[in-house]
Amino acid sequence: MDQVLSDIRYFLAEPSLEAIFGYWPFLLAIFLLYLASQFVQRRKLVRTPFAIMDGSNIMYWKDERPDLSTVRAAIETVKSKGYVPIVWFDANVGYLVSNAYLGPVRLARTLGLNAQQVKVSPKGTPADPLILRMAQQRKALVVTNDRYRDWHNDFPILRQGKVLVRGHFARGRVHLKDMPSLK
Repeated sequence: MDQVLSDIRYFLAEPSLEAIFGYWPFLLAIFLLYLASQFVQRRKLVRTPFAIMDGSNIMYWKDERPDLSTVRAAIETVKSKGYVPIVWFDANVGYLVSNAYLGPVRLARTLGLNAQQVKVSPKGTPADPLILRMAQQRKALVVTNDRYRDWHNDFPILRQGKVLVRGHFARGRVHLKDMPSLK
């Protein structure tokens, strides 16, 4: 330790080329750490492409009966296009598909997602404004056949167009209209 302190004092007292080049491994390490930090900062600036999904709407796309397998198929289609899905449900979803309350954790397990990707609106609160608020905050697309006419005044993103992605279930899979592929 005394040798290191002595070397530092020498370097600060006599900034000669010999002193600077004697520390080239240390200076190289600092430079490489700086480059790595710049790379990490640039990666953080890349926006994650989210697709907010109206699960309470999507589950009726097949045969107009509530079915979580339709939502699962829509999730796979969204993922295949390069988006990260976040699925919203109204509070009554469990009673529609299993005659019991289903929270985000159980729904996530059923849908093959992690619990942070599944949201259930509080009892008495429609999921629609929560979906639209999240889409507005994250600058995300919304997968639904709902036009959200009741919410046009509250959410300007609905007037911008190309935010809502319509879909349907046919020939054993989910088809999404006008959803650009990121892959």
